[in-house]
Amino acid sequence: MPEEDFVELKFRLYDGTDIGPFRYSPASTVAVLKERIVAEWPKDKKNAPKGANDIKLINAGKILENSKTVGQCKAPFGDLQNGVITMHVVVQPSLAKAKTGNLCAITTLQLLC
Repeated sequence: MPEEDFVELKFRLYDGTDIGPFRYSPASTVAVLKERIVAEWPKDKKNAPKGANDIKLINAGKILENSKTVGQCKAPFGDLQNGVITMHVVVQPSLAKAKTGNLCAITTLQLLC
């Protein structure tokens, strides 16, 4: 695969720090990106994901699906050819963990809806 076909990505965390940049094939899936984020997660961060399912990746305002490829998720950026694309990382614990957490908050949320 020619060098120019690879996509360079970095991942912005909740506190403004970045993981990466790394180069990916356009055929790489979002699930692969999430596994890399979990593996590279800084050890000094509090809200560390336990696994790839605890991560949501956002690019161009859209939450990316695990089965999509980098090529499918890459938004057209016009003059930004060969630039680094920043994807935002949101750590969201699995639903089972959230249900066992603060039941009062869940009840309050349901009442407001």
